[in-house]
Amino acid sequence: MDKVQQDLIAGYLAKAHTKLRVARELSERHEWDDVVSRAYYAAFHAAQAVLLAEGHQAETHRGLLTLFSLVLIKTGKFEKKWGKFLANLKDDREAGDYEALSYLDEQTAARALAEAEEFMEEVEKFLGQK
Repeated sequence: MDKVQQDLIAGYLAKAHTKLRVARELSERHEWDDVVSRAYYAAFHAAQAVLLAEGHQAETHRGLLTLFSLVLIKTGKFEKKWGKFLANLKDDREAGDYEALSYLDEQTAARALAEAEEFMEEVEKFLGQK
């Protein structure tokens, strides 16, 4: 892995940590839609980091899910539950960001934040960061 790739991976992980921090802050203010959105983006950037470490980069949100499944789940490097976490976070984020009447509540936001935190920990463990 070259220096540019290492820097990009570190950048994705830093961005993921920032999104998690912001999600926690928004949770304290009861901004459920935005908690879910930031939690998703934390997982999104963490997934980009791990995909890049495996020599891949997604161009779209759907592409990220597909690549994560093909490169990391189907090969047994990650359990299926991590792909489900990522897909659930994406679906909930889209509902909160685009639907006029959002169904996202405190329970959904808490689940999203917990899943994003667990996902981040798993990615860092895989990458040898923790």
